[in-house]
Amino acid sequence: MSKPSLTIGIEEEYQTIDPETRDLRSHISAEIIGKGQTLLAERVKPEMHQSVVEVGTGICNNIQEAHADLRELRIGLINLAKQNGLRIAASSTHPFADWRKQEIYPDERYATIVEDMQSVARSNLIFGLHVHIGVEDREAAIQIMNAARYFVPHILGLTGNSPFWLGLETGLKSYRCKVFDKFPRTNIPDYFPSWGEYTNFVNLLIKTNCIDSAKKIWWDIRPHPHFPTLEFRIMDLPMRLEETIAVAALIQATVAKLYKLHSNNQGFRLYRRALIMENKWRAARYGLDGKLVDFGKQIEVPLKDLLFEYLAFIDDVVDELGSREQISYIYKMLRNGTGADRQLRVWRETNDLKAVVDYIISETEAGL
Repeated sequence: MSKPSLTIGIEEEYQTIDPETRDLRSHISAEIIGKGQTLLAERVKPEMHQSVVEVGTGICNNIQEAHADLRELRIGLINLAKQNGLRIAASSTHPFADWRKQEIYPDERYATIVEDMQSVARSNLIFGLHVHIGVEDREAAIQIMNAARYFVPHILGLTGNSPFWLGLETGLKSYRCKVFDKFPRTNIPDYFPSWGEYTNFVNLLIKTNCIDSAKKIWWDIRPHPHFPTLEFRIMDLPMRLEETIAVAALIQATVAKLYKLHSNNQGFRLYRRALIMENKWRAARYGLDGKLVDFGKQIEVPLKDLLFEYLAFIDDVVDELGSREQISYIYKMLRNGTGADRQLRVWRETNDLKAVVDYIISETEAGL
């Protein structure tokens, strides 16, 4: 079992906003995607809806590299959007946009998904954050995934940034994950005893025409089908660059810590998927204001307290990774509230969803 590289790759999906109406606007593909790929190479990609644009960093050796790379991408895309009369917003749902009015990007892969899933695909107007951590040994990756599932609701609760849908206050801090779980093969994965068992599962789905490749498995955490990475997909997209970087540093440290336990033949306690799903619901509904269940003690604990425990759990690997400064930003996130908390604050103060969009845009550009 070889030690993982723990490299970092980050993908962010942004909204393209019309500055007049504050609604989503389908970007002119040639302008944003075409020019973006010229300026920023293949690190800018279209998504299924034309009002979504995705950026992805290169393979970064540490969190400082990831920060520099993502900062360059954000600045480049913000400037490119402005040159084309648009703005970029980082939030996992738009406060009032209607998915029925959005255009699908003309691409065979997206046409296949829409044909297969119909309105479930068309209504999937959400914006996510995906973090890849390099774990080259596939057996180690599956064991780390089994253990890391427990922490996935904690990370969701920390990043909730989608309180509105179709102009309504949903009452959830992450409505995005309720939109996405209409898709098949989403949510928390089952426990897999080995990489072989996981491969058998994937092969069965391919053999029976459920999927054409493992890319159609969209769990909250998964071994990436093509890259030697463990991919965390649970998160809402935070507004600020520093928030994304802090979360990526937390995820890297989680993988490093769980590998350390695994390599010392010390396991982390494994819980049933059904129990972890209870915590995911609580995290999506209440965010940092809620309680999750500590299944070991069989009691409810405020999520903020659990996050302090989580930070203590990973603390012994943080300095080795050189990410102390980035991890410490999480304490600021706990003080300031999630993106959803801050969006709701603006909504309470102004009663104006356009003001909420303006706030998201300003936070997306903050510090850049």
